[in-house]
Amino acid sequence: MDTFPSANVDLTVDGITHRIAVDPRTTLLDALRERLGHASPKKGCDHGQCGSCTVLLDGRQHLTCLALALSYDGAEITTAAGLGAEGMHPVQQAFLDHDGYQCGYCTPGQVCSAVGMLDEAAQGQPSHVTEDLSRPTTLEDLTDAEIRERMSGNLCRCGAYVGILDAIREAAGG
Repeated sequence: MDTFPSANVDLTVDGITHRIAVDPRTTLLDALRERLGHASPKKGCDHGQCGSCTVLLDGRQHLTCLALALSYDGAEITTAAGLGAEGMHPVQQAFLDHDGYQCGYCTPGQVCSAVGMLDEAAQGQPSHVTEDLSRPTTLEDLTDAEIRERMSGNLCRCGAYVGILDAIREAAGG
């Protein structure tokens, strides 16, 4: 039986840098959960279809179940738990205020995706349903259709979408 040599990878997770040895086949999700003990990103489908494993990777929303840990050596990773390091993040608070969760399994991925998509919108990045591509998108432009499109990679088996939409709308400032 062939064995793969382990390789070292440096990951900064929620502000703390870790150097770990991983099998080259180790996903970023497994490195976070099994090697570093971070329970926030969840293993849902393991196929990149549900969004439960979403984190912010160098500030952008990213699925960790499809990423090999070695590919992200030196990356800055923020989990939903790391968002509230200095108190509750506004998106987390909005999820609480609007019942944007039920069982809570998808909530960390939903929160990270919401933070990432709000940042993208604030930077003027359009989505597939942006009507006017001649001007940059603003947070004020986020219609329900825009929010739904930008969050479409995150599934909630409990169907808490109404609360999630309300929470994101509030966090966006409207």
